[in-house]
Amino acid sequence: MAYNAQRALELLRLGTGQPDARFREGQEEAIRHIVEGRGRLLVVQKTGWGKSLIYFIATKLLRESAAGPALLVSPLLALMRNQIAAAERMGVRAATINSDNQDDWDNVEMAIQRNEVDILLISPERLANERFRTEVLAGVAARIALLVIDEAHCISDWGHDFRPHYRLLERIVKTLPVNLRLLATTATANNRVMDDLQVVLGPNLHVSQGDLNRPSLALQTVRLPSQADRLAWLAEQVPALPGHGIIYALTKRDAEIVSAWLKSRGIRVEPYHSDISKDSSIQREEALLANQVKALVATTKLGMGFDKPDIAFVIHYQTPGSVIAYYQQVGRAGRALDAAYGVLLSGAEETEITDFFIESAFPTRDEVQRVLEALESEPRGLSIPELLGRVNLSKDRISNTIALLSLEAPAPIAKQGTKWQLTAANLSESFWQRAERLTELRRNEQRQMQEYVNLNDGHMEFLIRALDGEPSNIVPPALPVLPTSIQPGLVREAMVFLRRTSLPFESRKQWPAGGMPQYQLGGRIAPNLQAQPGKALCIWGDAGWGSLVRAGKYRDRRFADELVEACTKLVREWNPQPAPTWVTSIPSLRHPDLVPGFAQRLAAALNLPFHPVLEKTDNRPEQKTMENSAQQARNIDGSLAINGQPLPPGPVWLVDDMVDSRWTLTVATWLLRSHGSGEVFPLALALTGHEE
Repeated sequence: MAYNAQRALELLRLGTGQPDARFREGQEEAIRHIVEGRGRLLVVQKTGWGKSLIYFIATKLLRESAAGPALLVSPLLALMRNQIAAAERMGVRAATINSDNQDDWDNVEMAIQRNEVDILLISPERLANERFRTEVLAGVAARIALLVIDEAHCISDWGHDFRPHYRLLERIVKTLPVNLRLLATTATANNRVMDDLQVVLGPNLHVSQGDLNRPSLALQTVRLPSQADRLAWLAEQVPALPGHGIIYALTKRDAEIVSAWLKSRGIRVEPYHSDISKDSSIQREEALLANQVKALVATTKLGMGFDKPDIAFVIHYQTPGSVIAYYQQVGRAGRALDAAYGVLLSGAEETEITDFFIESAFPTRDEVQRVLEALESEPRGLSIPELLGRVNLSKDRISNTIALLSLEAPAPIAKQGTKWQLTAANLSESFWQRAERLTELRRNEQRQMQEYVNLNDGHMEFLIRALDGEPSNIVPPALPVLPTSIQPGLVREAMVFLRRTSLPFESRKQWPAGGMPQYQLGGRIAPNLQAQPGKALCIWGDAGWGSLVRAGKYRDRRFADELVEACTKLVREWNPQPAPTWVTSIPSLRHPDLVPGFAQRLAAALNLPFHPVLEKTDNRPEQKTMENSAQQARNIDGSLAINGQPLPPGPVWLVDDMVDSRWTLTVATWLLRSHGSGEVFPLALALTGHEE
């Protein structure tokens, strides 16, 4: 097919909105390669280079030559709004089928059938959907002129952001005609990933690779182990930085803490993570694009697809788990600026967090065995909710195990309707070899990032070498190094802030599926037998009070007087109505004095009587050993009772050390209310932070 250079340039200028735009080195060559059908192409270019322009312009040129539509597979559909807007300016009719637009599916499918869609965007997970494959993809497969695989590093086992469902692409690519136009794009692929992609996307994969250097970035690392120190540093430095930017945190909780702290200092920021609604996420992206906020405090959800060329700084609150992840994120800064800051703060908790990510990536042999044994016991199959009742694993662990097993070839399990069943295939030992290899790779990446943290200079050279590039002629921009010292007064204020938390939690409104057989309870809990909304002092183990709660439970076997004072202050600021007139606590056979002793001291501080009216009737495993809500409910069923003491009639504080599933508090409340107590107000020292 002939390539029209003049038309390609017109489309570039329409897409960018710049009447004098010119192609960057390598862009036009890539478009020509695709349109002329010269073979499969992998484009490896840094963030902001304009990879999406290649496939949208190529799609438009192919469609204007009467070719069929393009299919784009990307893990970033939720963050491609800017790119799709650019495509629409070129007249490219882009449509998407994903979990966020189910109301539009019928219209999109009809438009595909009428040949009114130029490029269809889907997530890799959509390829696992049988209805999509049989009713949508099958009807258009023969007409597809171009297959685009965005973020192609996700295909590779070695990729930093391996997505299991991308393995389906490997099988699909092997069935494609050799002459089908295929474009794969990524911003980061080291030699291992490149070799992997050559095997998966071949034969005869052509590679277009650009320079990894980011000459506009001034990189710096600052080790500040304490969260209070890092919060103080941010409060001092962020307002003084020019422009607008992104502050990355490893967890949603940390994104919320950093955001709340900076807001309390009068700095305009907003949190951004996967618990934020779609509408709020869009509003916050647009606020940053319009420079209406100083920064977004984000997890990796604000990732590769977000497009703001003039980001002036990217600061990491903690160290990410790999060089590739860090290079991707810090590369958001300085794309259309001569100079921008990329600052990595390193904290004591980051290794524990990245350890968790590494260790939870693959199921253990024991977890797989338990899931397979549960399925073997039920020939008709089990849904995931049914598996939760049979297997003491969290929903995330079961879902992850099911997903990974189902993507093996041959797969030991298959889905029939809503249920998973065993197949005749056995799980190959290669599954475990791959898991071990990738786990060790992640450990090496983690160690490599700690080497980066310890650098005094040569940061960009380090990143480029780690990505198997060739660093040469690297001259950092002339930006002053940011101070590493912090004001002691700000640190003290940050610590006060971290200890000012009061975390609400809702009582349960319904008994679990299957009910509570020993208590003969099921269905909805009558409103007059439910607890009032509760509050916790902190997150277990978190900065502020969390570490003191952990020390009290497992080291000192006594909760510190400071925690009594903090809870007393929390109660007085809370001031619920009707005000509780007495205090009781959750009992324990393992630690009979720990929580009652704390509750008794709290009652004394509040000038209220303490009545230990609840008792543990038998010794059950600790709730923390129960991995999902169904198991936690079963574990508490029948294990609590009223000990025979008369109950005061007024409202009551119900005290516990940790809240996870809330079943213990729910049962205790039901017992108290059933035996004549007034309204029950749960008060806990800590939330575990990982309730499903």
